[in-house]
Amino acid sequence: MDWADAAPLLGKGLLLGWSVAWPPGPINSEMIRRGLSRGFWPAYSVGLGACSADFLWALGVALGAGALADVRAVQRVLAVVSFLLLLFLATTFLRHAVRGWRVRREGGTVETSSRMDSTRGGYVLGFGMALSSPWNIAFWLAVVGQQAGAVLTVGSSLVLAAGVVMGAATWGFVLCTASRLGARFASPMWEVVTNAATALLMLFFAVQLALRMT
Repeated sequence: MDWADAAPLLGKGLLLGWSVAWPPGPINSEMIRRGLSRGFWPAYSVGLGACSADFLWALGVALGAGALADVRAVQRVLAVVSFLLLLFLATTFLRHAVRGWRVRREGGTVETSSRMDSTRGGYVLGFGMALSSPWNIAFWLAVVGQQAGAVLTVGSSLVLAAGVVMGAATWGFVLCTASRLGARFASPMWEVVTNAATALLMLFFAVQLALRMT
């Protein structure tokens, strides 16, 4: 494949990656929370982990593993894993919010950091969320799987997938930068508020996923 053939696919992938990454979701919610309370890299690491998982799905679909991911039993297993992960995150963030609120009420300093809030923990978290997300799987089956089987070769599918991942990574960079800049204007209670809001969002996404599963 020469550049003349690859450039349009790469451009299309960039647009697809941006469009699929910006709508509200658990990964964006976690990046915003981290950007406001932890810093740029702990937030962006979540996005990078998600992009890594996305590329693995794209590679698998392009190489024919999409047929396995399209099996209902496999979809249900991945959906259950994603549901449990969302519940775990909701519980964790809610516990941090309650603990922080109690400390603030007693006049102390809010400190709710954990291993999960580190840059490495963010990468693992983003990777796990994207790898088990039914929405991500459906996206790759629709965008890469169908085109790879009809028109595109494996190489062309991977170029398209690389463009999608680059678009999503660019969106993550913009979101995390904006969140970090906004943290300068946050109040001391922002840590508690962001943890509570993110917990509710994770719970909402878990309920939404459960409804789709049934």
